[in-house]
Amino acid sequence: MPYQKLSRKSGPRRALLRSLVTSFLRNGRIETTAARARACRPLAEKMVTLAKRGDLHSRRQAASYLLDENVVTTLFEKIGPKMEGREGGYTRMIPIGPRRGDGAPMVILELVSE
Repeated sequence: MPYQKLSRKSGPRRALLRSLVTSFLRNGRIETTAARARACRPLAEKMVTLAKRGDLHSRRQAASYLLDENVVTTLFEKIGPKMEGREGGYTRMIPIGPRRGDGAPMVILELVSE
């Protein structure tokens, strides 16, 4: 599947996705448009997979993408061990209806917790 352009050039799109993934992992859930959530989801899943591996190289890879060192620490100390038994599917998208201003479909993207 081709990536989503999100009406941005490559630099601003990368910055948007980095900040979305960082705030998603910081809070455990975010409310955003469906298109942004679909673009953010694989990147967040990759960060959780890196946290499950837990070695130094994985930590450095996650730190090079995420914008906040505290989020990296939280990811590797709390989220990664919690997802140890799962083989994937760490996130869930819950539709919440259209946005009031422009009618864009909104979703809640959250971490799955069992």
